[in-house]
Amino acid sequence: MPVPDPFVSVIVPTRDRPAQLAACLETLDRMDYPRERFEVIVVDDAGGEGPAAARNRGAARARGDLLAFTDDDCRPGRGWLRALVDAWAGDPELAIGGRTANGLPRNAFAAASQTVVDLVYAHYNGNGRGPRFFASNNLAVPARGFAAIGGFDERFRAAEDRDFCARWLASGRRLASARRAFVEHAPGLTLAGYCRRHFAYGRGAYRYHRARPGSVARSVRSELRFHRALPSLVRPELARLDGRGAASLAGLLAAWQAANALGFAWEALTAPKSRS
Repeated sequence: MPVPDPFVSVIVPTRDRPAQLAACLETLDRMDYPRERFEVIVVDDAGGEGPAAARNRGAARARGDLLAFTDDDCRPGRGWLRALVDAWAGDPELAIGGRTANGLPRNAFAAASQTVVDLVYAHYNGNGRGPRFFASNNLAVPARGFAAIGGFDERFRAAEDRDFCARWLASGRRLASARRAFVEHAPGLTLAGYCRRHFAYGRGAYRYHRARPGSVARSVRSELRFHRALPSLVRPELARLDGRGAASLAGLLAAWQAANALGFAWEALTAPKSRS
């Protein structure tokens, strides 16, 4: 008798983006996975508690053995769930991250944000020692392991996925990549929205380092290694663009670095000294 597919709970936090949520749900309705073997839990973050809290609320209601997280501005591919489940293979110690791509190719800010994600993945997951980070818009986690490490830390409004992956690995568990688990990310960004997003990520980066054992200065050294490696990481991406496109991307990557640094400095100056 064939073993049934594992039951999966798909968790989608949302806030004031009904059109994008509708597009996300439409793609989830077309999954190449038995409809009776997964559920979709949409969590309304109208109260503004943040995506970490919203995902935790969804996980608390979930019935699945595997929790699959995506966002309301994402459009998972038809084979997304199948690819996550196949890569997971029921391992209670293994979380799976998929691949994202920009779903708004004509939006320069969305394209630049995707380039940032690609650079981060190349640095943290491409060193031959196994993946160290996956964004929470394309992440699947065994439900028991998620509960065991306390889910997402709700103090984080950004970088909660980075903190989660670090705690997951610190607990002795593992991360693995499933490139066939594909999601299009379609953030409708303006320049102001792009800068706000990366300012928030800078604030989250400071909180992330503050939460790590030892001094902030020691933890930040790993961050500096990434930024020092950026010229070599970004060179191939710039080389494939024409002059105007390369200049635009280079300018937006500089804006990312500036906004991120300002957010980091702002959080360092304003965070209560007792905050972990």
